[in-house]
Amino acid sequence: LATRDRAVLAKVPWRRIVLDEAQNAKNPEAKQTRAVRSLPSPRKIALTGTPVENHLGELWSIMEILNPSLLGSAASFRERFVIPVERFRDEEAAEQLRLLTRPFILRRLKTDRTIVPDLPEKLEMNELCTLTKEQVTLYQAVVDDMLRRIEESDGITRKGLVLTAMLRLKQVCNHPAQFLSDGSALPGRSGKLERAAEILDEVLDSNERALVFTQFSEMGALLVEHLSARLGCRISYLHGGVPRRQRDDMVAEFQDPDVDVPIMVLSLRAGGTGLNLTAANHVIHFDRWWNPA
Repeated sequence: LATRDRAVLAKVPWRRIVLDEAQNAKNPEAKQTRAVRSLPSPRKIALTGTPVENHLGELWSIMEILNPSLLGSAASFRERFVIPVERFRDEEAAEQLRLLTRPFILRRLKTDRTIVPDLPEKLEMNELCTLTKEQVTLYQAVVDDMLRRIEESDGITRKGLVLTAMLRLKQVCNHPAQFLSDGSALPGRSGKLERAAEILDEVLDSNERALVFTQFSEMGALLVEHLSARLGCRISYLHGGVPRRQRDDMVAEFQDPDVDVPIMVLSLRAGGTGLNLTAANHVIHFDRWWNPA
């Protein structure tokens, strides 16, 4: 909307502009970021859980909206901070950046009991899953094919091949049926799927609720198919193709203790922001996005 209605929005004398999920303005050259930066207002606030996802330039982009020129130009910021901190781990440059930005950053920590006194401790567990023989065979085949293709290419093509191979390896680790896209049977072919089912079985035995995240929408569909049959319960699936009203109904059902929908599968893009699913006390990352942040 900021991009589409830029001319109209710019005519309004805004007293305050608040950017929720401000990491969406992390690319300073994007039309959306330029549109937001051009809106006139004496006060601007940015809310984000990930002010830096990939590199320090994203922090510069957000700060340039809030306090133009505070961190200098993009080029000078790169020379003064990005290269020294990211490439050479320069602690002095990092401390200078902290001092410059600290007066403008209010950081909320979930561990701060004065803010959220009743929040239980978060327990993170890494579940190591063994690949099946089929997965091992497919994994090795992808690696061999990638190495052969890389030897025959260079430059941007080579980088593209590596990224494509990594994506395929993630699919193999999820389930052979996802990688092959052949509609084949699911049970007994993925160590990861079997372990996820075991964990969710324990969740149901405790009469609790869980969220299951996956990067791939097709894997989400496979998860719903397998888990609903294996566990014998209703499972909702929130992905990018779900209409807004249906999405709201899904969230309301999941949050309602009287409705028996103990598990929700979500695609990362659709379920990563703007949802309050506090009824869940278990979260499974069936596969992870590239960046842990």
